[in-house]
Amino acid sequence: MAQLQQRQRLVVTRTLPQASQARLDKGFEGIDIIQWKEDRTIPRPEFLKMVKGADGILCLLTEKIDAELLDAAGPQLKVVSTMSVGFDHVNVPELESRKIALGITPGVLTEATADTTLLLVLSAARRIRESMDAVINGGWAEWSPTWLLGTQFTEKTVGIVGLGRIGVAVAKRLKAFGVQKFLYQGTRRKEGSEQEIGGEVEFVDMERLLKESDVICVCCALNDKTKNMFDYNAFSKMKKNVVFVNTARGGIVDQDGLIRALREGKIGSVGLDVTVPEPLPQDSELLKFPNCIVLPHIGSATLETRTAMSEIAINNVLSGIKGDRLPFPHDA
Repeated sequence: MAQLQQRQRLVVTRTLPQASQARLDKGFEGIDIIQWKEDRTIPRPEFLKMVKGADGILCLLTEKIDAELLDAAGPQLKVVSTMSVGFDHVNVPELESRKIALGITPGVLTEATADTTLLLVLSAARRIRESMDAVINGGWAEWSPTWLLGTQFTEKTVGIVGLGRIGVAVAKRLKAFGVQKFLYQGTRRKEGSEQEIGGEVEFVDMERLLKESDVICVCCALNDKTKNMFDYNAFSKMKKNVVFVNTARGGIVDQDGLIRALREGKIGSVGLDVTVPEPLPQDSELLKFPNCIVLPHIGSATLETRTAMSEIAINNVLSGIKGDRLPFPHDA
């Protein structure tokens, strides 16, 4: 009698957008799906229990994938698929040492994140938080030619840290507002990206980018080299009316240094979609500055983008469970 094939076990750490969730609910042949369906991050003790015996894990950036978690899962684990482009929450060397594949969701969140970056740049530059507060709190009196003056982008210089897909998309959007020059920083010059943006685009050192930029957009990955890159010293080198926006990862900014710079009036306005920690405590001093706008990490939060991300994440994890090459591995 033929031996029955052992069923595989897939752990999913959150409910997915409707179309992708329907795909999970329908199920996959030979795979048992164990899913955390509460609308909150899975508690660590629950996660450690849930992954036992898993062949594949589909997680979010809210889950820490480390040696402890991998030990709890067991040696049969074949793949971790994160529904994100960044994977700083994953201990990659641990996965590689155990020959566990890692999948990510690149490309599909570029446009949504670039839109959010532009939203924050415009909102910070035009003092939208203060303007809305004035309407709500009764501060809106008669029209004045000097009240709530912001800045426009015509003839300005924009610095972009990390000229990858998102950085290029941000530059192309801002170019329509009359930006004169783009400066960018990264691991190397990207002539193809320069041509795609068009106009005056220059690869410079960080010192020059900090000193010359009227707007600075952080679009790079979080790693050992970029962690706390923007500290008090960096903010002190910026123009006093600079617009600083971060939609990448909170850990790229030394938050204490940012708070000190805001307190001392060293920077003009700030827009953040990412913080440390997330969610940001309601008593954080960051929330007390009228020239600092904080969003709850909604960079990729469109139905279209989150659905595309979850579909890629599912395809990655299913390929890994089968032992096939992932459609979107982290090292592609």
